[in-house]
Amino acid sequence: MDLAESVYGITRRFPRDEVYGLTSQMNRAAVSVSSNIAEGYGRGGRDYERFVGMAYGSLLELETQVELAGRLGLASADQIEPILNRTASVGRKLNALRAGLRRRRESNPEP
Repeated sequence: MDLAESVYGITRRFPRDEVYGLTSQMNRAAVSVSSNIAEGYGRGGRDYERFVGMAYGSLLELETQVELAGRLGLASADQIEPILNRTASVGRKLNALRAGLRRRRESNPEP
């Protein structure tokens, strides 16, 4: 959720003509990360592992969009770097969670 807050903070400064473009895409991807984790946790079982995978996909999508925002001059390197550091941190945590869920599934297969 901290990541989503950071993304909303940076996209708030984007030009108005980006509101339906990169601004919207970045905000949705950032929200999708934590939303998928929450939904998967609520469903449990194999769904949790699947939703964590979708959260990771949204995270990679967001990283790409953040880098594109920098290339387009919509945000400075000083604004982008903290977000990319945060996406890297979240990515490591999601990978660890995915690995733990996979190990748990493999050691306790569902009937």
